[in-house]
Amino acid sequence: MRSVTYSMGVSLDGYIVGPDGGFDWTEPDEDVFRFWIDEIRQVGVHLMGRRLYETMLYWETADQDPSLGDPEREWTSLWKPLPKVVFSTTLSTVQGNARLVSGGLAEEIERLRAEPGEGDIAIGGATLAAEAAASGLIDEYQAVVHPVLVGGGIPFFPRNERRVDLELVETRTFSSKFVYLRYRVARQAER
Repeated sequence: MRSVTYSMGVSLDGYIVGPDGGFDWTEPDEDVFRFWIDEIRQVGVHLMGRRLYETMLYWETADQDPSLGDPEREWTSLWKPLPKVVFSTTLSTVQGNARLVSGGLAEEIERLRAEPGEGDIAIGGATLAAEAAASGLIDEYQAVVHPVLVGGGIPFFPRNERRVDLELVETRTFSSKFVYLRYRVARQAER
């Protein structure tokens, strides 16, 4: 069965977006960007909400920018063909290799798990991840911790989530002071 992963950049104090809505502090350096390129290769489909979808639209046409560097071109070549599912009640259309869904996250994840396919089912965005976590659908949490305290904003983890025991699977420290943490949800055996 395909794993469901929630992966985002996060401030040391636990936020994916600061109190002013900004996330300029999440810009990766070259090593971290290369890491994200390698990670996207493991993804078979990416689920996201409207806000993340609108942020990531840049990559649908970024390859037309003549000043784009080789790593950014490589990212674009992987991102554009990747199937994306956008959950929104306000959008009427989406671009690129995306399809629009107006509800039913749990049903969509179960449908995708049942389909033949390679790669993880990735979730981007805290709101969508919180919904998946509340239903016990996330298999792994992956965070690139940025060396900054932003003091508030949108938290990586929902504040009302139930207890979830995790197993550390991988860590990586980048020379730039970023730290990658990968945890698998510890599933209790059925009794």
